[in-house]
Amino acid sequence: MTITKQDELDGLKHIGRIVANTMQTMAKAMEPGMTTLELDEIGRTLLDRNGAVSAPKAVYDFPGTTCISVNEEIAHGIPGDRVIAAGDLVNIDVSASKNGFFADTGATFRVPPTQAPLDRLCRDGKRAMQIGIAQVGSDKPLAGIGKAIGKFADARGYTLIRNLASHGVGRSLHEYPEEIATWPTKGDKRRITNGLVLTVEPFLSTGGLWADQDADGWTLRSHPRAPVVQYEHTVVATNRGAVVVTLPG
Repeated sequence: MTITKQDELDGLKHIGRIVANTMQTMAKAMEPGMTTLELDEIGRTLLDRNGAVSAPKAVYDFPGTTCISVNEEIAHGIPGDRVIAAGDLVNIDVSASKNGFFADTGATFRVPPTQAPLDRLCRDGKRAMQIGIAQVGSDKPLAGIGKAIGKFADARGYTLIRNLASHGVGRSLHEYPEEIATWPTKGDKRRITNGLVLTVEPFLSTGGLWADQDADGWTLRSHPRAPVVQYEHTVVATNRGAVVVTLPG
């Protein structure tokens, strides 16, 4: 989607605030002994209350309202009877639509007590996203996002999952540009146009390189197996840089 009018930006910010508030409320409610389905129900209730529709369920018939991935699961985890335990690494990904506008956000949370290496990984995962967002602006190269994130990851000894990319969003969950690498690439000459709506969502790891799909057809796991974190915002490119629309409030 390309934003051309103020009411489009307002509509995008409205659903962006809904998904951000939903994710943050789910994270605050998360505690050991809760199942991922119980956590998903909190998200479903909040989206329903705000008149929003789960995007993965509506667009792809995903068997849940939100994606909740625990430890070795790194994305698209199906809410179910898995019990969240102390020390777990839990990714919550919330995407939804309202009035024809779509927004997508995600973050990885630690269930106390936490370990210092995972604390560092989470801090750096969020920083990697911020570095990527700083590369978003009118007429900047799309490949600049992955180049900057890759430089940061290499300097700190991390790897990046190289088959889970950022994407265009706004009028659907996934749209042009269909795939935006969050790792260094060659040959991508595309440039960011003014008003383009996209996600920035690097998957930072301590050794993982690829995401392998489970037999359930949804859940993705790291290969080689290693801790992975993901942080994601939906942003709009402008002449003054990126406008983040998935902010709580």
